[in-house]
Amino acid sequence: MNTTLKQNGSAPSSGAVSTRVRVAIIGGGLAGLAAGCALSDAGYSVTLYERRPYLGGRASSYEHPGTGEVVDNCQHILLGCCTNLIEFYRRLGVQDRIKWYECLTFIEPGGRSGILEPSGLPAPFHASMAFLKFPLLATSDKLAVARAMLSLMERTPPDDGSDFQSWLLKHGQTQRAIDRFWSPVLVSALNEDLDQVSVYYGAMVFRDAFLKSAEAGRMGVPTVPLSDLYGTARGYIEARGGEVSLRTSVESFRTEGDEVIVSTAGGESTFDFVIPAVPFHALGALLPKTKASEDIVAGLEHLKTVPITGIHLWFDREITPLEHAVLLDRTVQWMFQKSKIQSRPGQDDQNAGSYLELVVSSSKTLLNKSRGEIIDLALRELAEFFPVAKEAKLLKATVVKEVHATFAPAPGSDQYRLRPQSPWPHVFFSGDWTATGWPATMEGAVRAGYATAEAVANATGEARRFMVPDLPARGLMKFFK
Repeated sequence: MNTTLKQNGSAPSSGAVSTRVRVAIIGGGLAGLAAGCALSDAGYSVTLYERRPYLGGRASSYEHPGTGEVVDNCQHILLGCCTNLIEFYRRLGVQDRIKWYECLTFIEPGGRSGILEPSGLPAPFHASMAFLKFPLLATSDKLAVARAMLSLMERTPPDDGSDFQSWLLKHGQTQRAIDRFWSPVLVSALNEDLDQVSVYYGAMVFRDAFLKSAEAGRMGVPTVPLSDLYGTARGYIEARGGEVSLRTSVESFRTEGDEVIVSTAGGESTFDFVIPAVPFHALGALLPKTKASEDIVAGLEHLKTVPITGIHLWFDREITPLEHAVLLDRTVQWMFQKSKIQSRPGQDDQNAGSYLELVVSSSKTLLNKSRGEIIDLALRELAEFFPVAKEAKLLKATVVKEVHATFAPAPGSDQYRLRPQSPWPHVFFSGDWTATGWPATMEGAVRAGYATAEAVANATGEARRFMVPDLPARGLMKFFK
């Protein structure tokens, strides 16, 4: 490489590069955007390629042709423990477009509900008062959950090849506790059934998000369509001398000495580094045709994907005053009332009706069902929780299936996740599927992007730190590792 970087610490500032290092990023999902913004801010010359006309990857939105409405490909949320994602929002200046909630409402068929929320007690007991009063679990269920939580306080169990369902049964969990407490949280967070989830990731979610502190478990929901949220990254990169090329598919890349040649339909471009930030199942098509590439693809074949389905329903009236709720014991798991969460131009609160998005995580059973079948199922189940839905007129509806929504956090899967460094010195991998130590979440994707940006900086001889620390443990949790 014919460029040199000045050593100037970790504080980002434009112009830090003595001769601007050219970095190509393939993919405009969160990992690619995080890497691109961090490197742009540090003075690197970034060119980001995205094959679609919008940014965000699997966290994006678009105008649905059948309804004329802008819909998210799936409802995405974050938690207070997502420190790097929150830092990314601050970097882009969009932190005010996240609405935070302290409590979760759980509803069973028939309409009975319970609320979990923090109190003034120190962690890990901050939600214990609400949990003791939670009406949707029996005393035996609560005692079982408490025993398991005490075990999780001490440590996060390692990935020993076992699944979290087995861990729960080993720790005396009742079926009702699994169905109405553990499963609603974990299937939504990890997008996989509990008998297919690594014991490490199942435990990590509860320990890091719900035991360490009240702040860690806050739920944040974007108040704008996802592409509006992440589309701001384009201006951020371009304002720092970079380029974002939409509707541009990268066909391949190859290394030649200290340079990387990126090929698109428009021709070839030369860079000092390239970051393929694409899903793991799309990586093989880009790699050079070498034995090293074959080995990488063979390893990645051990990773599997899991679908998510979003069901979008527009009614002529309000179905519920709730902005969101966990729905128990049915196929549909979450309800988000987008007409209350998102403010839309020209929206009249008195006459706007109600726009709901229902979410089914790990929606394998829906893949072969038709749009009509899924909508009928959703309407039947919705009426069990909110009887007003029976009287309301459905104005329009659509179903969005994200077939390859996330990689499965299966037992033993971490051994197949790649680090940013590749067999080629000027190629660095990124994506939520890389070895971030996190499951497939927006936080995991941003961590991947920042880790890759750090690896590129290190390769140029510059020590940089883009990743921010985890939230510290509070209360009594400070005494546990």
